[in-house]
Amino acid sequence: MEWRDEGVIIGVRSHGETSAIVEMLTAEHGRCLGMVRGGRGRQMRPILQPGNLVMATWRARLEDHLGTYQVEPLSLKAGFILAHPLRLAGLSTLMALAQLLPEREPHPKLYHAAHIVMASFENDAVWPALLVRWEMGLLDELGFGMDLSKCASTGSVEELHYVSPRTGRAVSREAGLPYQDKLFSLPAFLRGETDVLAGDVSAGLKLTGYFLERHVLGPRAIEMPRARQWLAEGLISRATAA
Repeated sequence: MEWRDEGVIIGVRSHGETSAIVEMLTAEHGRCLGMVRGGRGRQMRPILQPGNLVMATWRARLEDHLGTYQVEPLSLKAGFILAHPLRLAGLSTLMALAQLLPEREPHPKLYHAAHIVMASFENDAVWPALLVRWEMGLLDELGFGMDLSKCASTGSVEELHYVSPRTGRAVSREAGLPYQDKLFSLPAFLRGETDVLAGDVSAGLKLTGYFLERHVLGPRAIEMPRARQWLAEGLISRATAA
């Protein structure tokens, strides 16, 4: 068995004295693991960093075997992101949540969306909102997507300002006003508006975090990535300082 695909490295762990087990999110083959011989060596170590884009050739005798990777660097952004704590928290969050995807199940839309997030890391005004959108996409790909197209109570498509924690459906301002303390705020950028208003990203992280814990992490007895908490706290601190 052999295939060749573009992939983003999302996890690395040591294997033996010199090798590494590398976990990638690939364009056409989904989340896949493989061993890289010599992966702990000086030449390969800078390449095998989470967030780096590589071209990978995977080989195994049988399809269900671990297999081995040969990797060629395409875009090595991990080093640049490491110098910025908030961006690092965003990248670490993205990589950790990508590991929730079923192994070897293609999710090309989510893969390409991850590329968009990582390509935007130089613009701190843009990438946090894109990360929230990516988390929305992750929930959708896992079968737990929210319906933000119309109000769950009235069917209206106007003035959608809340999300029900029970159903994951949008609620209009008028219908939700009496229950606003029990509903999630629906950020403007998730309503189709282009502007990201103050507090919108924090509200978005709160919204997606609730449904990730409820539907994905909780049933697997997995805790929310610590980096995501650091990201949420860092964004609040940055907004306060501004």
